[in-house]
Amino acid sequence: MSEPKACVIGWPIKHSRSPVIHRFWLNALGIAGDYVLQPVEPDTVKAFFAGFRDSGYVGCNVTVPHKEAAFAAVDEMEPVAETLGALNTIWLEGGRLVGASTDSFGFLANLDGAAAGWHADPGAAVVLGAGGAARAIAWALLSRGFAPIHVVNRTPARAKALAERFGPSIRPAGWPDLPTLLPSARLLVNTTSLGMEGQPDLRVDVGALGDHALVNDLVYSPLETTLLANARSRGLAAVDGLGMLLHQAVPGFEHWFGTRPEVTPELRAAVLATLDDG
Repeated sequence: MSEPKACVIGWPIKHSRSPVIHRFWLNALGIAGDYVLQPVEPDTVKAFFAGFRDSGYVGCNVTVPHKEAAFAAVDEMEPVAETLGALNTIWLEGGRLVGASTDSFGFLANLDGAAAGWHADPGAAVVLGAGGAARAIAWALLSRGFAPIHVVNRTPARAKALAERFGPSIRPAGWPDLPTLLPSARLLVNTTSLGMEGQPDLRVDVGALGDHALVNDLVYSPLETTLLANARSRGLAAVDGLGMLLHQAVPGFEHWFGTRPEVTPELRAAVLATLDDG
């Protein structure tokens, strides 16, 4: 029997840190297997999934721009993925393609590990952005009792669509509304690319937040964004986005290689080293 091999697909894909994560676990756990980058051009993605059972892969992660194609290609999906209308992890089970979204799991596990008790007194939350990551975070926050969740987006229609998916606890808002929403927020989460290397800075007045608010930025390159630095300088709890990347990889690894791995400081250091290398 050949060694199990999984991959991450996207176009482009060379920026992905997923091989670093999964190869670290394979080595640490002494498992014979591999995880590789698999570039898939947009016009070939349907054929890629059609031939997946014979590809030699036991599963894959899916990144942009192939998430919609992956959603259409699976035979079965876990309930969270069905609710979110998105997936990022696929594995073969009895010859069938099964899909899951692990972003909500990764988000919650990251905060549980880095800010213990963060959801002990849930209340209002502010989520910046209304894309796929925002959907995953909204679902996760609802599962921990946060409400209302204000989804702030430059395009009102996208925020409204998210509210329609999850119900009245999600409240769409525009950027001009932000100053009035921050004072009551227990949690502020940035799901946009603002503040990422090569992107414009994210300008948010963290001074408007209450003293017990938690700030989480999903951006992890740079690790310490302006948003997080400003939050820390104000004395607020702040959590970076690298932990979410690491934790969301756990369920896929377990499905592909049969062992549940742990997110450790050593894994974090290994991935951080690749970020430092650019």
